[in-house]
Formats: sequence, C-alpha cells, structure tokens
Amino acid sequence: MKNKYIDLIQQAFEVPNEEFTMEDGELQWFGIPLMEVIKQYGTPLRICYLPKIGANIQKTRRMFNVAMAKVDYNGSYNYCYCTKSSHFSFVMEEVLKNKVNIETSSAFDINMLEALHESGHLNTDTYVLCNGFKRPQYVENIQNLIKRGFTKVIPILDNKFELDLFDMNEVKELNVGIRIASEEEPKFEFYTSRLGIRYNDIIPYYQNKIQHNPNVRLKMLHFFVNTGIRDTAYYWNELSKAVNLYCDLKEICPELDSLNIGGGMPIQAHLDFEFDYEYMVEEIVAQVKTICQNNNVPEPNIFTEFGSYTVGESGAMLYSIVNQKQQNDREKWNMIDSSFMTTLPDTWGINQRFVLLAINNWNSEYERVNLGGLTCDSEDFYNAEAHSNAVFMPKIKEGEDQYVGFFHMGAYQESLGGYGGIQHCLIPGPKLVVIDRDEDGEWFTKLFAKEQSYKSMLKILGY
Repeated sequence: MKNKYIDLIQQAFEVPNEEFTMEDGELQWFGIPLMEVIKQYGTPLRICYLPKIGANIQKTRRMFNVAMAKVDYNGSYNYCYCTKSSHFSFVMEEVLKNKVNIETSSAFDINMLEALHESGHLNTDTYVLCNGFKRPQYVENIQNLIKRGFTKVIPILDNKFELDLFDMNEVKELNVGIRIASEEEPKFEFYTSRLGIRYNDIIPYYQNKIQHNPNVRLKMLHFFVNTGIRDTAYYWNELSKAVNLYCDLKEICPELDSLNIGGGMPIQAHLDFEFDYEYMVEEIVAQVKTICQNNNVPEPNIFTEFGSYTVGESGAMLYSIVNQKQQNDREKWNMIDSSFMTTLPDTWGINQRFVLLAINNWNSEYERVNLGGLTCDSEDFYNAEAHSNAVFMPKIKEGEDQYVGFFHMGAYQESLGGYGGIQHCLIPGPKLVVIDRDEDGEWFTKLFAKEQSYKSMLKILGY
C-alpha cells in the first residue's frame, strides 16, 4: 500500500521535476539541499534564490522575440520590472544585471533609483515608467531624476490633473504616457478601475492639454486589467479596446509609439499549475499587429511591467513544526515556529495559495492536518491548497524534527507584512538568506538579515 508522503506527492504531481527533487527523503530546491540550509541558519527562514529572477526575465524576452518574429512585428519589446513586488537591493541589482527597465509606484521609489544609479547599477538610458497617483513629492522626485540625466523617464498620467503639477521651468521637455481606466471583470465590485483616465476622456484630454503644448509629448498608452493576463474573453476584449484606442490616438498624435500592457503574468501557485505562456504571448503580439494593420497604423513598441512573475518564484519560506495539537477527533494542528499573518500575509489577506511541501521525512506515512501560526489570532492558519481542500504532511514522530516549505512567495510578502517593523503579537521577523551561484555554478548563501530582535521592536514602539 502506497501511504508514504512521497507516494502521495508523486501520484498527484510530476515530481521530481526541474525545480523540486528528492534525495534520501529530503527535498532539494533547484538542486539545493534545503536541510543543509536549515542546519546552518535554523528556522523560520526566508530565502531568495537569485538565479530564478534572471531565468524568468530571459525566458520572457525569448517568448516575445519569437512571437514578434513569427508575425514579422515591426515594433520592439521592452521588459520592465515592477519595483513594488520587491524593493530589496539584492533583487534590484539582480534585475538590473539583466538589462531591464523599471516601473515605479511612489516618491520613494525614485530615491531608491538614485541610490542604484550612484552605486553604478542603474544607467541613465534605462526606461523609468512612473505609475501611481502623483503627489507633489513624487512629481518633484521625477523631475530630479530627469535633471540627473535620465533620458527615458515617462510619467504615466493617472488622472487629468497630474500634468499641471510638473514645473516646465524645471523640465523643459516631458515625455508622458496615459493610463486607461479599464473596465473591471464583471464579478468585481466596481465597473471601472479607479486607476487611469476613462476611455472617452483620453482623446479630448490629449487634444486640450498635450497636443498643442510644445513641452510635452505623448509617447505611451498604458493598459492593465486587475485579473492579469488570462486566456479569457474578458481579457481579449479589454486588450482589443486598448489597441483600438491606441490606433485612434496615433492618427492625431504621431509621437505616440508605445503600448504598455502592464503586468499580470501568472506564476505557479500549486504543483498542478498549467499555463501556456508561449500561446498567450504569441496571441497578444498577433492581435496587436492585426488590429494595427486593420487601422493602417504602425505597430507600437510593446512594454510589459512584470513584478510577481519576475521575483515570485525566487522566494521560499521555511518553518519548523514545533508541536502538534489534537483539538478533536478529526482536527490535528501542526504549529509552525512563526506566523502566517506576518510572514505570508497573502494567505489570510486574499486567500493566496503557494506551493507547499514537506522538507524532510518524505518516506514517512502522511496525515491530514491544519497548519497554525503562533499569534493568538483565529485567522493565523493554512488549511487548504489550491488543488485540494486539505493539507497533507508526514506524520509527526516523537524525536524527529519536521520542516515545511512554502515556495513561490517572493513577491509582496515582505512589504505587506511590514518587514523590519512591528509584527502582529510581536512575533519577530525571520532571518533572510540570499542564495546565488558562482561562475562555476556552485551555490552559496549569504545572510542578509538576522531574526528581528526585541530591542528593534521596542525602539520602534518608543521604549
């Protein structure tokens, strides 16, 4: 009878695979024996595997270049990284090694870019697309970046009042984009996104505020839907509307040459995840070209702003099971040595699922459990996978340690969880370790941050 944890996983999923392999009942991630990492650093432990970032960037570039070659597409492809997914220096430096462009969201993003420029990681010929609602400090920082010599800064206008905030005595020439307020998915709470300018207002706005302004040029139209890039009638309809609007604008705005389709490329959130990336990219490129041809308009340069897709699959969170509680005849709770609410806030905030696997004891029998965090909060738990309404783990044996890992959680968790600040119930933030490979392909680790101390928390609180 196949009742071991390894049997359960291999019956349901294609494991081992390129990412997850086993040796002597222990999990390896990209060839890295995680038990060795745990023995060195302990748990709870947050990990970033840097090579995965570059791999996803290069994979996407290849897909768009192939798709453009297939239909003889005349525009260029430009990969942008959405900084709000992860602002860490080691992430930004790895991203910039791959010669990508940058998309920002707020004023302090620009200060971060200035630091990267001063350290030699960011060149002045990098595209910097400035999204988000523009407050005066954000506008001032954008102007300062242009004065530093950055030649490809494009503020994306989120509303009809933002252009008036720019001081043309400070910036003599300004290239701008306009964000479309796309229609939300029918089941969403609102009809129209709060972000951007309404479809019907964009052309009149251009004619009134930009067309006859000698200091401002409209270079980009920005389109994004909240549900991301999906093979649905809703997505293709919104993309078609955006490209047709681009064609209408292009007829009266010859400077317009770029279409930004935003982010939203999905990442693997469970082991049986399937998504045809090549098909989606080829279909997007083909539809943009077809619509432009039908309108006798040159194809635009295509920009994307992939954030989660860039860094999400590079992240992992490792925990120890510190105890098991039998709460009734059916419910067992495996208690982790940290909190889901502080280290993986998406799991309780928006019910996000991540790839969950045991780190060791794969040759043990399995059982159905709930996973509980340390906070005294009823929402601090994880008890279901995207493919199942249960969590299965190796049976706890007396005298044996059990470790679990959540994978592909490298985007947003630190910023949403308040990394380095006050944590719920004062549960300390975990160690953060960066894993990279040297020129010979050998992996090595670097401790980026120790576990949060009580002194740092008390200092924040005024003690």
